[in-house]
Amino acid sequence: MNIRAYACSDETQVIQLWNDCGLLAPQNNPVRDIQRKSRVNPEWFLVGEIDGDIVATCMAGYEGHRGWINYLAVAPSRQRGKLASRIMERAEQLLREAGCPKINLQIRSTNEQVIEFYKSIGYEMDKVVSMGKRLEIDGPYEFNQTEGE
Repeated sequence: MNIRAYACSDETQVIQLWNDCGLLAPQNNPVRDIQRKSRVNPEWFLVGEIDGDIVATCMAGYEGHRGWINYLAVAPSRQRGKLASRIMERAEQLLREAGCPKINLQIRSTNEQVIEFYKSIGYEMDKVVSMGKRLEIDGPYEFNQTEGE
């Protein structure tokens, strides 16, 4: 797998991958999320490709206190092949080089398979409550398979 920075031409494949992996939620517009990431450390939006197909993504961020991981995805047909570990290693390397002391991430509590994956690569459950407040309200996002064509 070749790991590289996201390019604008990747949008359709990336959104399709996220949909295939069940990462899209009505409150998160992936097009807007990609646009936002493109303004802040865009080189930390990683895609993994094999034979020209995007098979993995990972969005890393760091605001000077903690690093964050979002949109880690591996094509369902390629899961359990160490691709998630490889793209996470690259994201961790980028954050480490930036001086990041700790990485945080959020996982839906019902997603036991993903929780076990992160445990297997050294992540631990923190005794914290995750809270959020929406500052910008998009209408519900609905994935359209012809989007971007």
